This record gives sequence, structure tokens and C-alpha cells, in this order.
Amino acid sequence: MKDNQSNGTPVAGLLLAAGGGRRLGGRPKALLAHRGRPLVEHAVAVLRAAGCTRVHVVLGAAADTVRERADLSGCVLVDNPDWAAGMGSSLRAGLDSLAGTGARAALVSLVDQPGIGAEAVGRVRAAYRDEASLASAAYAGVRGHPVLLGSAHWPGVAAAATGDRGARAYLKAHEEAITLVECGDVARPYDIDTEADLVHLE
Repeated sequence: MKDNQSNGTPVAGLLLAAGGGRRLGGRPKALLAHRGRPLVEHAVAVLRAAGCTRVHVVLGAAADTVRERADLSGCVLVDNPDWAAGMGSSLRAGLDSLAGTGARAALVSLVDQPGIGAEAVGRVRAAYRDEASLASAAYAGVRGHPVLLGSAHWPGVAAAATGDRGARAYLKAHEEAITLVECGDVARPYDIDTEADLVHLE
């Protein structure tokens, strides 16, 4: 895994982009077109605009094609051969890839939420204090993405990440420690899950 990025930033962007788009007829979400380019490129650009100079991207479905079609230069690309098992396996692979990089927190975002832009992501990134930080975007008070996971939480998150649950179980168990960052005024947290959702792409 090539890593030519600086260790100077404490918050790394972690983009989960491995999904196969089962409800989209098997079209990998990373390759969906948005503003003329693959959706994964847009999601990386958002993390960078929000201040993440280190960005790790977890790939799974059609990973080779994503590499060919998307410009992910400067990113650390993480292969998740178990992507079909659900988001939990991608989160584990991503957190594992950050070990030893000097990152003290991971700002976790999902490739299929283009309505969440750099302003919202930057707000959550700004909630970082130290490796014990735990923060999440909120929409009208309801927790959503992105999520900031201080490195002290990574082992617990990885242990609880199964199936499509991702960090949900861990966050529920540590609700009192989460800093909620309201983003409903600047972002829309829809997912691109079904054919009907494609209307959100440009």
C-alpha cells in the first residue's frame, strides 16, 4: 500500500467506498456518475476541502475498475476483499490501515452521501480535541454521518463492527461521550441506495 502522505495532520479522512450497489442492480456506488466524474472522486474532494490532507479510501466491489476510472491520486487505497459482508468489514479494514500513520482520529464518511458537503464535514472535523474524541454530525438532532472516531476508540469500534452496522453499536454504547455537531442547516444526509435515489446525482 503506497503511502506518500504527511503524518502532520491528526485527523485522517476515511472514506468507505466498497459497496456493490445491490439495490442499484449491482452498480458499485463508487462509480456512479456525479457532476461528470465517479462519485468516489467527489467524496474524496469533500474530505480534502474539509481539511483532511490524509485520505484513506476503502475499495471493494469492482476495485480494479474504480482504480482505472477514478482519479484517486494522493489517497491511500485500501482493498477490502470481504466487502460483501457489509460496511463493518470496510470500517475495520480502514481503521487497520490507519494504524501506525500518526493519525489520532478518523473522520469517517460514506461514498453514497453527496448531499453532505465540505462545510458539514469541516464542522465535525473541528470537534477533534485528542485521541479520545468522539463526534458525529447531527441532522435536526438525529445522529448521522460523518463520524469522528479518536484513535483510543478504534479497537472497540473494530470489535463491534459487524455486518452493515459499522460503528453504530459502539456509538450507541458510548452515546454520552459523543459530541453532536448540528449540520442540518448546511447538508442533506440522504443515501444513494435505490434507483429512485439517483435523482440526487447530477
